Amino acid sequence: MTSATGPATASAPDHAMGEHGRSRRKPGSSVGRFLGLLALLPMAGRAPLYARLLWALVLDDRVPASRKALLVGAFGYVVLARDVIPDSVPLIGGLDDLVVVAVAVDLFLDGIDTEVLGEKLALLEIPRLAFEDDLNQIRRLLPGPIRRTVRRLPHAMDVAGHAIQQAGLGPRLRSWFEREGSPE
Repeated sequence: MTSATGPATASAPDHAMGEHGRSRRKPGSSVGRFLGLLALLPMAGRAPLYARLLWALVLDDRVPASRKALLVGAFGYVVLARDVIPDSVPLIGGLDDLVVVAVAVDLFLDGIDTEVLGEKLALLEIPRLAFEDDLNQIRRLLPGPIRRTVRRLPHAMDVAGHAIQQAGLGPRLRSWFEREGSPE
C-alpha cells in the first residue's frame, strides 16, 4: 500500500521491512538476547539443584498431571530427532530445544500451588528469592510472542490430564516414571 509520500510501512518493535517487503530483525534485538543468555552462565551451577526440585515436584501427587505432561512433552521434543531448527545448524541449532524446555518448565512451575513449591524449595534448601530471581531471568529471555501463545496451553493440558485420569492411565504412567531404567 502506498501513499502520496511513498510506501506505507508497518512499525514493529523488533523488525524492519527489508528489500522486497521481507521482514528483517533490527540488529540490537539478537545481540540483547545473546547477552541475556550469557547472564545465565552463573545459574548453570544451580542446574542440578533445580533438576532435583523438578523431580521432587513431578513425584508429588499434589501437582496436576497436566503440568507433568508439559515436562514429558518437552523431554520428548528434545530427545526426538525432528526439530524446528536442526541441531546441525551452528550456534542456533540447540536454541529451539532450550526455548521448548524453558517454556515447559515455566508453565509447569506456574501451575503448582505456592505452598507445595515453597515446601519443596525449603526441603532442598533453595532460597525462595534466588529461585524467583533465576526464574524471572529465564522468563525475560523467552520471546514475548512465544510466551503469550504458550500461556494458552495449560487449559488444554488440564483437559488431557483429566482424560488420562478418567481412562485409568495415571497409575501406569506414574509407575513408568518411577521405574528405574527404560520402559520395556
